[in-house]
Amino acid sequence: MKFWSLLLAGVLLSGCAHSQSSANPMPKHHLPDGTFRNNYLESIDKPFTDLIKWRWNSQTPEPLSFPLADNDPEFLRQNRTEPTLTWVGHATFLLQYRGVNILTDPHLTRRASPVSFAGPERSTPPGISLEDLPEIDLVVISHNHYDHLDRITVQKLYERQQSNPPRFFVPLKQKAWFDDLGIPNVVELDWYGQDSLGEWNIHAVPVQHWTSRSPWDRNQVLWAGWVLEHPEFRFFFAGDSGYSQDFRDLGERFGSFDLAALPIGAYNPRWFMKAAHMNPEEAVRIHQEIGAAYSVGMHWGTFQLTDEPMDEPPQLLREALRQAGLPEDRFFVMQHGETRRLDFLESRPNTAQAGD
Repeated sequence: MKFWSLLLAGVLLSGCAHSQSSANPMPKHHLPDGTFRNNYLESIDKPFTDLIKWRWNSQTPEPLSFPLADNDPEFLRQNRTEPTLTWVGHATFLLQYRGVNILTDPHLTRRASPVSFAGPERSTPPGISLEDLPEIDLVVISHNHYDHLDRITVQKLYERQQSNPPRFFVPLKQKAWFDDLGIPNVVELDWYGQDSLGEWNIHAVPVQHWTSRSPWDRNQVLWAGWVLEHPEFRFFFAGDSGYSQDFRDLGERFGSFDLAALPIGAYNPRWFMKAAHMNPEEAVRIHQEIGAAYSVGMHWGTFQLTDEPMDEPPQLLREALRQAGLPEDRFFVMQHGETRRLDFLESRPNTAQAGD
């Protein structure tokens, strides 16, 4: 059991800079061997010895279970008019806006793992069950780590809507995984590629991370953040990322965002996690650099993945907001299962330009 836990932790969490260079006309993040790198840190490829060092010295806190908010699945199933955001847990949100139901990185099962008997286990149940979800129109997948791309959840989403399947938007080279499962209606995008669904424009954008679902496929599939643009609303879903210049670039490219979903957990120890996972202080900096009117914290309180206590990220977020002179309601956290009506966006503040 310890062997499996160590191996799965390596697949989920390892990462550091590994240099490769080439002189060819391919985009900078494409490497000659068909793998991918980051814009500002090259490839993240931590040696197994660093994983052993971390785990050997780690004193991982006991997992915590957080109470679920009272939820109204019937309202969510019927709602096609009122803008809402529901936090299912970890990086999974249900966003309802102008009649479209959007799901981010859907994970609603027990473990973030390729096997049922080992690997990171959910300590807080999903805030809403698969069965209680409304019909989903659009799904974005940030990358293929097991806590963000869950085979059982994805298959069940498709099976319950085979006559009208959701459209999945995935990073480059991820579509083959869906093809193998027999799941259609998948759009694969490279960084800064875009597509549309109804009134929505969907953009894949660079973030700093890496991919792997086994010890042998490091960075063979791309990772991405997602910008979802409606004529009246712009949403950014960061997926999973370390802090990088990519976010300042994002702010300069899009100008501002009405709402951003930013990770605030899985950041310690910093020597091991910094390249791939931002901490709350960095998340607040990103909130400012992308010109977000509001942000919501994610990637905490669901799986005990790293060395910080599971209830620490919201505490550090409050302190980071205080240090930055920002009101707490501008970057908020939600209770698992909480549905928040987005009527506050109607009076959203003017956001500073990125870099101000």
